[in-house]
Amino acid sequence: PVRLVESGGGSVQAGGSLSLSCTASRYTVYMGWFRQALGKEREAVVRIERGGINTYYADSVKGRFTVRRDTHRNIMTLQMNSLKPEDSAMYYCAAGTSWDFNYWGQGTQVTVSP
Repeated sequence: PVRLVESGGGSVQAGGSLSLSCTASRYTVYMGWFRQALGKEREAVVRIERGGINTYYADSVKGRFTVRRDTHRNIMTLQMNSLKPEDSAMYYCAAGTSWDFNYWGQGTQVTVSP
């Protein structure tokens, strides 16, 4: 099993920035960030392979969010800029041996005030 721990969530004003981090207990090729807002379904924010061979951003965050992997340290970060109230959600780190993720963190809360 792969253990995942997220950090970096918090509360900011609209237009502000936050950086999230996910630390994995061991390396996996496929990783991603997902989020779930109150009363909404979980959605993919970004998915990335090792070295960014394949990287897919949700249209709603493209140009504002940037994902990065430090593969030798098993760390994935998500830099979030120009945050909007609709970005408010619980953000989850995911990992696996395919795009069908089977390992999940417990989440970190992001709240963006108007």
